[in-house]
Amino acid sequence: MKRLWITLTILALLSGVGHSTLAVNNLEHETWNVEHAQDVELETWNLEPGTWNLEHGTWNNVWAQCSQGMWGGNVLSLAVSPDYASDQTVFAGTWGGVFKSADGGDSWSAAGLTTLYVSALAISPAYATDHTLFAGTDGGGVFKSTDGGTSWSAANTGLSSLIVNALALSPGYASDQTLFAGTEWGGVCQSTDGGASWSTTALTRPGVRTIALSPDYATDHPAHGGLAERPTILAGFDYDGGIFQSTDSGGSWSAVNTGLTNRNVLVLSLSPAYATDHQIFAGTKGGGVFQSSDGGASWVAVNTGLTNRQVFALALSPGYATDRTIFAGTDGGVWQSSDGAASWSPANTGLTSLRLRALALSPAYVTDYTLFAGTEWGGVCRSSSLVVAWNAVNTGITNLNVLALALSPDYATDKTIFAGAYGRGIFKSTKGASYWKEASTGLTERRVLALATSPGYATDQTIFAGTEGGGVFKSSDGGAFWNAVNMGITNPDVHTLALSPAYATDSTVFAGTKGGVFKSTDGGDSWSPANTGLASLVIFALAVSPGYATDTTLFAGTQGGICQSTDGSASWNCSTALPSLGVFALALSPTYVTDRPAHGGLAERPTIFVGTGDGVFKSTDGGGSWSTALAIPLVFALAISPDYAADSTIFAGTRGSGVFSSTDGGASWNALNAGLANLVVTPLALTPTSPYTLFAGTDGSSAWQYALVYRLWLPMVVKGYGPAYRFWLPLLFKNYGP
Repeated sequence: MKRLWITLTILALLSGVGHSTLAVNNLEHETWNVEHAQDVELETWNLEPGTWNLEHGTWNNVWAQCSQGMWGGNVLSLAVSPDYASDQTVFAGTWGGVFKSADGGDSWSAAGLTTLYVSALAISPAYATDHTLFAGTDGGGVFKSTDGGTSWSAANTGLSSLIVNALALSPGYASDQTLFAGTEWGGVCQSTDGGASWSTTALTRPGVRTIALSPDYATDHPAHGGLAERPTILAGFDYDGGIFQSTDSGGSWSAVNTGLTNRNVLVLSLSPAYATDHQIFAGTKGGGVFQSSDGGASWVAVNTGLTNRQVFALALSPGYATDRTIFAGTDGGVWQSSDGAASWSPANTGLTSLRLRALALSPAYVTDYTLFAGTEWGGVCRSSSLVVAWNAVNTGITNLNVLALALSPDYATDKTIFAGAYGRGIFKSTKGASYWKEASTGLTERRVLALATSPGYATDQTIFAGTEGGGVFKSSDGGAFWNAVNMGITNPDVHTLALSPAYATDSTVFAGTKGGVFKSTDGGDSWSPANTGLASLVIFALAVSPGYATDTTLFAGTQGGICQSTDGSASWNCSTALPSLGVFALALSPTYVTDRPAHGGLAERPTIFVGTGDGVFKSTDGGGSWSTALAIPLVFALAISPDYAADSTIFAGTRGSGVFSSTDGGASWNALNAGLANLVVTPLALTPTSPYTLFAGTDGSSAWQYALVYRLWLPMVVKGYGPAYRFWLPLLFKNYGP
């Protein structure tokens, strides 16, 4: 019997969307590829049209990340392997877990904790042998990995707070198993058994932002015969808490703030030669950098040339004793000093974002000059030259805050989708989200909050973008170049955009801002306010009637509830019947014009949905009355099926509970979260034609796509010499849900 390679392809047109029975109306073709199958007879297999009962199969609700090319994000912490020269290993803690690089940052892969905000990382000094790494998270406590980030386990026994802002390992961790955690509400905690258990030190005040240990901690504290005047542990606090030191392993602490005129301390760093020079540096929120040359007994500001005083990160050269090199990461980029902080100069060439959150140097910096920067929005940058020059090294880091999505109306043919990433700008895919490219040329404000494509995008290539602080931008070439179009807009924070379905002829665009609604009837060239009657000028959502050309109707979701205009926004009437005031999302039935009761439609077909802080509400009478559809909080996104009249399907995206779907017009809902690593979902977008794909943007894990796959296994018999061999081949049906 020869070995067989068999491929079966069957394309079926399906109906009965949203139900557990699928009618197979037409089987278009089947293809058999049989290689090296001499003396083999294939049994003829005929599939007859009809109804297939799916009760013996399994529904697989599957989300998959679709962020290839959409690299970067919010990097809060960095850790470089002590053996970087040989293993080239770097870790990055982000808003969406830990990422690892084993090639010096050239490429990254997710290394777990993908649902957590990783504010601190600490790597074992003996990483080459113990492969140990700790992560401090916002709400999940401390996690420990002993296999280089492949797997993690919680290490929280005895920990006084699960919000962990800082971690510090003893230089002798391999033998003393000692580490410290700085928490938000429980002060400084200590473990002497590698994180298996924790005890709270005598310092219990809230707001720990940073912990630093003497490089000689293992031998210099009094328990080992060290000098008591040499501060073994330092802790820096926010909330005007200043700096505390302990010389007895956390048994007692004393404030060391003489000369420290700004006591909001975000980062501390000790000289590698601390045993002899007693130098400590403190980065503060608003006060710049302070230096102590007497082990913390007194401090002096060292800010000459440093024009940004919000200091989040400090990194000293391993050869600081001779090269006097120190770097500061601020809200205005990276600053370098080569004279021990006597003066500073900017070192920002090539940085993708000036909002620095972390810095880490190669242990061999004196020879390889390698420095990593973790930024807000811009991911990781690396410099490997004596004169600092940065390059973005983000391939594989998928940690963007995607707050806006917009599909081409002709997605079925052009596969075009746009994504707005807060702080990074706009990405475009013409491959159905399988790969993205940046499309931000001309976009002078990268904090993108809203996107809207023209109904005639296939011919006019027009798309609008709403930004925070930069107003509205327009592209007429499919995102290749953007121009600001803000004449008449008096508030630059644009939360939402909506185009008339007849944009090709009426050129009408609406922008919802933090200062009301603005309307343009010339494609964005000029705008005028349209706020008469609005309950609030803070606008979160807009929805235009599909029949706007004749009914001139649109809705606005505001901080004060939902409002309706039936005269093209000349005036508004706001509902007092909606139980929840803040309306973050709106969705109208695609057949809104005909299906509401006033036009003879069915009252049981919900015409309008709103997403609010208290869940989803629906109205079947044009907004006159409302009922609760989904009692899940913080619904920030809604996506309604283009074929809603037939399938009654709607999706809701939430901040913290993921995605929900209803296939009965909101009467009942199912969570659709399997595989979705991040449940903070802001935008949703559904492809305009079947087969439908649902896209979601997340707060920290970039973009995702969803398809419901139903597997129906059918038999195939291969006959050859000897007994028949029976194989089972899958048929895949993509659908909304059971």
